[in-house]
Amino acid sequence: MNRDHKGARLSSNTLRTHLAALAQWHRQHGFDDPTKASRVRDVLRGIQALHPHPIKQAEALQLTTLEACMEGMGQQLISEQKVLRLRAARDQALILIGFWRALRGDELCRLCVEHIRVREGQALDIFLASSKTDRLHRGRTLVLPALRRLCPVDAYQHWLAVSGINHGPVFRAIDRWGHLAEGPLNPNSLSRILRLAILRSDVAGDAFSAYSLRRGFATWACHNHWSSKALMEYVGWRDAQSAIRYIEANVPFGDWAR
Repeated sequence: MNRDHKGARLSSNTLRTHLAALAQWHRQHGFDDPTKASRVRDVLRGIQALHPHPIKQAEALQLTTLEACMEGMGQQLISEQKVLRLRAARDQALILIGFWRALRGDELCRLCVEHIRVREGQALDIFLASSKTDRLHRGRTLVLPALRRLCPVDAYQHWLAVSGINHGPVFRAIDRWGHLAEGPLNPNSLSRILRLAILRSDVAGDAFSAYSLRRGFATWACHNHWSSKALMEYVGWRDAQSAIRYIEANVPFGDWAR
């Protein structure tokens, strides 16, 4: 590996992603994982030292932006065009569930109607069959409470009502004629869906991605004085270091601030 050439073009995170793909291919085909070699780790550390890059993180979705986004969908939810109504209802449920339960993009896409129980006016009980940190695939049940505003429970019920979905993936692609796909949304499409939804409210959406939902909730919870323990248990983080990466610090400067 030419550390000067690759390191100048690719971030360390991108290189790690490529290495993970190489490792997976070798394991799937019964070969030893070459990425575990000390030489590979040394080269990667050398690249990071020679070509340091600031860590790029998606912008946290603030509550004010979330409110503006939902308000921007209002007219589309009652549009005469079926495809606009469907997309608005889907996006509303997708964003509110993703935000208030701080779900990863792939977790959102794997949600199935059969795994969600509605407690009318109270909560959604969501069985998450697998997740990034659930290596044994035991699954876990999450509770998503009904809220007085920006309610994910109401949004979920409305989406099922207008879409007619009663089994299978909750969130699906919608074509230009308003036809729903049989399979789930591709996680890679979630960032685009979020940006378009935010753009409808006349807010620039380029800095947002699917991770913005998770970061946004963590930041909101922190500002509302959730304890570290409560936040970690709710989101599913195993260590404080994971949480710190998602939370935008609110450091007051008091009288020193302009």
